[in-house]
Amino acid sequence: MVSTLSQGEEAQLMQTIEMFEVITQSQPHDYQSLEILKEAYTKLNREKDLIATSKRIAQAYVQMGQLSSAILEYETILQRSPDDPDVRAALGQIESKATTFAVQPVLAEPITSAKTVEKLVKANGRATVANLDDGRQTMHKIFVEGKVISGGDFDLCWAAAEYNGTPETVIDPFIQILNDKGVLLLDKALHVLSTKSRTAYLPLEKYDIDMELARKFPADTCRRWCVLPFDRMSKSIMVATANPFNQQAAKELSGATPQRLLWYLASPAEMIKILRKTFR
Repeated sequence: MVSTLSQGEEAQLMQTIEMFEVITQSQPHDYQSLEILKEAYTKLNREKDLIATSKRIAQAYVQMGQLSSAILEYETILQRSPDDPDVRAALGQIESKATTFAVQPVLAEPITSAKTVEKLVKANGRATVANLDDGRQTMHKIFVEGKVISGGDFDLCWAAAEYNGTPETVIDPFIQILNDKGVLLLDKALHVLSTKSRTAYLPLEKYDIDMELARKFPADTCRRWCVLPFDRMSKSIMVATANPFNQQAAKELSGATPQRLLWYLASPAEMIKILRKTFR
């Protein structure tokens, strides 16, 4: 049975489609954004667009070497369109090329949970993220070893977060500090991060933010790491960040929801403004 959408829900879905079509045109292998598009088309009963997006998802999986995921996506299409010649041909190509691809390994979970940090704070009164994976090592490799900025400028602008009470305000992300100190313009930093992490940029100022959703996540985590859960699509939560390599932030947010987190780069200034309004 087809669900009936309100005008507001339909308008929100159309906005989502418009925005994520732009994202996926510039980053065709961003299967997470394609999944969001697929879900939106499903809710609007746009069967042709749904199938076309499923094919794009499968193609993205093939390009990344995730052949089992590509096969599952193509088989899902065949359930809707059993005689689709493109899908049959694609499955045949996967079978013939299977030995040349390596399945992408699954990243290991960070070993330190938010509860562990909580215990450290209670025991010692203070804990820094020196023993946590906040993305510093990867960011140093990208910006310093990549000769984008000097090691001295990196050390000047990277502030290790401290677990010492509750942050009273949102902590400025590294790339915002780079910009404020005149070391590297924000647009350049975002471009570098998007290219190296393959994380899509999303203009939050054009998006209808779900503040009630954000308030379901720990304020301390959102403020300390400047991360913003901003919308829900099916079984996924979309999250904005200025540091896509912060595994500790991902761990803490994952502990607050059973749903999958989909990460997007966003302007720190926009995130800070929204987070301050959300967690007053």
